[in-house]
Amino acid sequence: MTILIVGLGNPGARYAATRHNAGVIVLEELLDRENARLSVHKKTNTEVAELSGGRVLARTRGYMNVSGGPVKALAGYYKASPAEIYVIYDELDLGFGEVSLRVGGGDHGHNGLKSVSASLGTREYNKLAVGIGRPPGRMAPADYVLRPFPNKEAEELPIIAAEAADLLEGL
Repeated sequence: MTILIVGLGNPGARYAATRHNAGVIVLEELLDRENARLSVHKKTNTEVAELSGGRVLARTRGYMNVSGGPVKALAGYYKASPAEIYVIYDELDLGFGEVSLRVGGGDHGHNGLKSVSASLGTREYNKLAVGIGRPPGRMAPADYVLRPFPNKEAEELPIIAAEAADLLEGL
């Protein structure tokens, strides 16, 4: 049995500290705990770290909105069923710092989850939401998620990433 844990985000330094990369930030916490490093997995257009016990940590190498193809390729390569897939992502509908682990359900307008669900042909996989809160005023959600965390939130982010990682620790 393989447990596939995928942190969603966008590639490159420009997006590394943005709200949309909250999934990757949690993934990095998991990698640190395991003293593991990602390496390129060309067959799936991802980066992976294979851990003991059949656990695989991964991130896609493309943009958030097209995460589904690489996640499906990973699932096929590792023969992971939807029940064995955990996707970590940023969630506008949760307050900053809240985390929630659920199975199935909707995508809440999240284009990365839409892509994963469409590619897998199901919504019945595990989703670890990391709350980033709603944009202020009339700011477009797309602009909000692509902005870096403000300093105060950035200071709290390691604690939030650790709490989110705790939910996946025993898998």
